[in-house]
Amino acid sequence: MPALQRDEAQTRARLIDVHRYDIALDLTRGEDRFGSRTVIHFTARTDGDTFVELRPAELHSVTLDGHPLDPADLDDNRLPLTGLAPGAHELRLDATMRYSRTGEGMHRFTDPADGESYVYTQLFLDDVQRVFAAFDQPDLKAVFALTVTAPTDWSVLGNGIATQRDPGHWTLAPTPLISSYLVAVAAGPWHSVRTEHAGLPFGIHCRRSLAPHLDADADEILDLTRRCFDRYHQIFEEPYPFDSYDQAFVPEFNAGAMENPGLVTFRDEFVFRSAVTDTERQTRGMVISHEMAHMWFGDLVTLQWWDDIWLNESFAEYMGYQVLAEATRFTDTWTDFAIARKGWGYDADQRPSTHPVAPAPEDVPDTASALLNFDGISYAKGASALRQLVAWIGEKDFLAGINDHFARHRFANATLADFIDSLARATDRDVHAWAERWLRTTGVDTLTPVVREAADGNWSVSVEQAGSPDGSRPHRLTVGLYDHDRTTTGRLVPREPLTWDVPDDGTRSATGGRPALLLLNDQDLTYAKVRLDPVSWDTALGALSGLPDPLTRAVVWNAARDMVRDGELAPAAYLDAARAHLPYETDLALVQGVLAFARTQIADRYLPPTQRHTALAALTALSRDILRRTEGPEHGSEAGLRLTAVRAFIDSATTPEGIQDWLDDGSVPGGPRLDPELRWRILGRLATLGAAPLDELRTAIDAELARDPSATGREGAARCHAALPDPAAKQAAWDALFTTDGPAALSNYLFTATATGFWAPEQLDLLRPYVARYFTDVPALAAARGPALAEAAGRHAFPAPFVEDHTLHLGEACLTDGNPTPALRRKLIDQLDDLRRAVQVRAAAENA
Repeated sequence: MPALQRDEAQTRARLIDVHRYDIALDLTRGEDRFGSRTVIHFTARTDGDTFVELRPAELHSVTLDGHPLDPADLDDNRLPLTGLAPGAHELRLDATMRYSRTGEGMHRFTDPADGESYVYTQLFLDDVQRVFAAFDQPDLKAVFALTVTAPTDWSVLGNGIATQRDPGHWTLAPTPLISSYLVAVAAGPWHSVRTEHAGLPFGIHCRRSLAPHLDADADEILDLTRRCFDRYHQIFEEPYPFDSYDQAFVPEFNAGAMENPGLVTFRDEFVFRSAVTDTERQTRGMVISHEMAHMWFGDLVTLQWWDDIWLNESFAEYMGYQVLAEATRFTDTWTDFAIARKGWGYDADQRPSTHPVAPAPEDVPDTASALLNFDGISYAKGASALRQLVAWIGEKDFLAGINDHFARHRFANATLADFIDSLARATDRDVHAWAERWLRTTGVDTLTPVVREAADGNWSVSVEQAGSPDGSRPHRLTVGLYDHDRTTTGRLVPREPLTWDVPDDGTRSATGGRPALLLLNDQDLTYAKVRLDPVSWDTALGALSGLPDPLTRAVVWNAARDMVRDGELAPAAYLDAARAHLPYETDLALVQGVLAFARTQIADRYLPPTQRHTALAALTALSRDILRRTEGPEHGSEAGLRLTAVRAFIDSATTPEGIQDWLDDGSVPGGPRLDPELRWRILGRLATLGAAPLDELRTAIDAELARDPSATGREGAARCHAALPDPAAKQAAWDALFTTDGPAALSNYLFTATATGFWAPEQLDLLRPYVARYFTDVPALAAARGPALAEAAGRHAFPAPFVEDHTLHLGEACLTDGNPTPALRRKLIDQLDDLRRAVQVRAAAENA
């Protein structure tokens, strides 16, 4: 399918205005196809030619202003419209379309728990044409009016209020002016919880088999929704611009959520079937808040072209965390952002594939290149840049600029220049210069303190700034100063912090003796890697858990993480710090983030294989320490810490001892009882370890699937079967992964489950032949199955355990000679860069 070129979109936008779509979808034609009839009302400004996009199974008829066009003129996804005269036009198309199994277009899912089927649309970025014909670009906004024919026991959801005229026939209220990629439909026998708020209908929806789990959390979800909604109305002058607010939790969703106006779709893992930590509930709340921010920034005011995708995502990312912290019980959201999200931006910004937050127009020439920019830079780095901007100009001026932007561009499109102009009208700061330094550059600055002590006990500090490749940025940050608590060993007490402008503030002198710990970027207000001076690092290693603020501790942990990745701190030293301090850590986000890095990066990639067993033993001992600390009814409030420790113990187990007893007993001594998620986690680890004869393991997996015949259970079984240390099991998993068509081709979620089970550091000898096969087979898979599966294949099926130069050589040859699709190429570039870094870190650890 040819990608839409930016210059083509600009030419089409100069030629036509699109006014209205009347779309009729027929979802009663079986499991593979559906009907799609589209009427497009548009105006041509001058004489000219253009095209409309559509990707049908079959195009039955086309008429333009009542005159038939030949369906055979459809060339791939483009139908030419030639000889347009100035004035109004009406285009009618009747087509049969294909359902998707990859989460793109109109995805169809049959729930194995009860046999019920559901469909929903995901039309971002250029997948509208998989569902109906459209002039598919964001700056041709129009009104969309849909009717849907569905099985009579289904309900239908959409951007506007849905009305059932008679059984199986639904009409959706016409939308205001929106972009084509924001149109949404979800149909099936939904379980719904409905209410009203601020005079609008609100609803949450999921498939029937998840009804008890949604009902259990409905009050929390709706309370968060109402609180965020009210907070946005306090800070935004423009009222919510749509007629209802539905949130549908849909199966096999590729992203976390999608900001369709009036109908936000979420991956239905956010309907928790099993126990979760409070941090995971906070993450769900952040996604709710993030998507609601898009109702204004993205839906009301929309980017003109995809080079400004950061205007959508960075803004929603920043506001999602900020509004959740201001309006709900989740007041420590920025700690979670620091430890779980910010590293995503730092890592992406140090790879060859990095790009500016706001790339130059010529760097996003088409939709295929635009899709690659949905990464840690557009989300985490962009949100960090906005947080730094707020620290620099103040929240009052920031919000004044935002409201000016909404007022000027409501129901229209805007660019980076428009946004910066709105900010400039609200502040005396030079935001145009700020944007050039922050949004048009790449790379991460590294800030290092230089502390000098005088003979009289006074001291001074300056900051060295190692700039990004495009030059250093200005930073406004807080410098935290901490002393040892004389009354309590291991605790640190803060002095009055310094506010610092880098590089403007030069050297500062102080009296009273140097602090035990000096921390740049305390409170994490800027986007930069930080280093600690030797005295401060020694203090941190001894008293990190004694720092009073979890966000401060997150900054220190991130510094340690970056030092490991940059080869400045031995991986074993990070593990030692985790072993020393996590047993005393009270913040769930920090425990989860540090354990995840220690387990998946330190143990699996950065340490030599000869040291891996020792690392896993340290992690199981650490997990056992947390379990001991959280025993007993007096520690009920620490259930999240206990659950985190149980998961880490399972994932790090090197023998079946302990976890097999938990599975047999159905419970961890002292709690918790094993829910489906923990049972599948244990079975997956036992399968990877080959902890029993293969026939017994297969029987146990099949028995667990019979016990949990849900979609999640089916994914768990696929993961476990792929993890078995058996040549036949590996071959079967490989064949399933690389089947490209027909009913045997895996859905997106089953593909990911199988791929994540396949590769294991415990099975290097068994898996080695598949390393070369991966680079031979994956280009054809990506070309056949599209961007979503290409991304999954690059992310989850990549042979990450093979931290070797040979893997690098194979991957580089694939990039040169394998002709990977753009989505796969981007993932391979990123994976190979991470692998190259791991090879270097591991070599240093082996030589230490």
